[in-house]
Amino acid sequence: MNTELLYGKEGISLDLPDHSFIIEPKNLPKLENEEEAIRQALRNPIGAPPLKESVKSTDTVSIVISDITRPTPNHILVPLLIEELSHVPLENFVIINGTGTHRDQTREEFVQMLGEWVVEHIRIVNNQCHNKEELVNIGKSKFGCDVYLNKDYVETDFRIVTGFIEPHFFAGFSGGPKGIMPGIAGIETIMTFHNARMIGDPLSTWGNMVNNPVQDMTREINGMCKPDFMLNVTLNREKEITEIFAGELYEAHDKGCAFVKEHTMFRCDKRFDVVIASNSGYPLDQNLYQAVKGMSASHKIVKEGGSIIIASECSDGLPDHGNYSKIFEMADTPQDLLDMINNPEFKMFDQWQVQKQAVIQVWADVYVYSKLTDEQVEGTMLKPTHDIEKTIDDLKKKYGENMTIAVLPLGPLSIPYVEEKEFV
Repeated sequence: MNTELLYGKEGISLDLPDHSFIIEPKNLPKLENEEEAIRQALRNPIGAPPLKESVKSTDTVSIVISDITRPTPNHILVPLLIEELSHVPLENFVIINGTGTHRDQTREEFVQMLGEWVVEHIRIVNNQCHNKEELVNIGKSKFGCDVYLNKDYVETDFRIVTGFIEPHFFAGFSGGPKGIMPGIAGIETIMTFHNARMIGDPLSTWGNMVNNPVQDMTREINGMCKPDFMLNVTLNREKEITEIFAGELYEAHDKGCAFVKEHTMFRCDKRFDVVIASNSGYPLDQNLYQAVKGMSASHKIVKEGGSIIIASECSDGLPDHGNYSKIFEMADTPQDLLDMINNPEFKMFDQWQVQKQAVIQVWADVYVYSKLTDEQVEGTMLKPTHDIEKTIDDLKKKYGENMTIAVLPLGPLSIPYVEEKEFV
């Protein structure tokens, strides 16, 4: 059986046993005229007045975008937003890159993300989660922290958030309010949002929006300084726009999540010995930190003691910035990592990604096919592989000739699950 995995910008082809079970979302066609469809969505939004009627010519306008690790087609969305608000002077706009705790983007990367015209004519800022001078304290969260958001966002007259909606491994679904929290939040707020208790809650999982503390917190904080308008899209495996959800934040996002859930969830009758997954290709597979999402999707259906093989190019390394790789140096085993992170006195940003990864590693072996060195992979307690097909053959010695195999060609763009109760 020949199967294509999303990997980097090119993809990889694998020859796998014929009994391998392929799990992927329905590949919806792209919208025929996406630009006109977006214009119509802005003029006929969900639960809100038309965008143009909502913004005065004297208003300052912020547009929050997702950073370069997300495939949001902001080179299409942002120019159309500015076009629709042509009565607003260009100097009144600011684009805020929702980096969360990720690194800043360069000018060249902004050109890639937004196009040359936008970069030349509109002020663009990276969110600085560690710099309180660029943040505003807007209140206290019921989850126990002060709430800091980007100053440019808070102080503008009209606020727009963009994004794309996909399954998310602890928020249920991405997009919508996640563009603001954690996208443009301060580090203190982000640390509470990602603390061990929040991330470890069984309801903080793929596809679940009911009593999910992570989603509840992001919506609470959005309510304190709410975006006036949301423009989100859904994408197919080619990263083409398949649907548009624009309008009032919560109502439009709920409709988008329902749409994605319908097309991406796949119920399995049993778990598998081996699960092979991509990390949905570029841009999500730029580093190993992001590849935890593909591992987590696989974790939902791999047997205890089974094996996961994740194909993630990791062109941006582990990455070099942040604490992800440093935290692995602080313990000897995945269980030791969990014990350390679950200690309330331990607080280090990026611990949430290590926590999610360690939970998976306690359950199953994880092999990584990437451009990383063996030393880099092994430094995160994972197993390197340079030949997925050979690794499959080797695993037959462990699980037998009849070992069961599942494949997630699109990785975390699919939500496989075994027990229905996981998504009630």
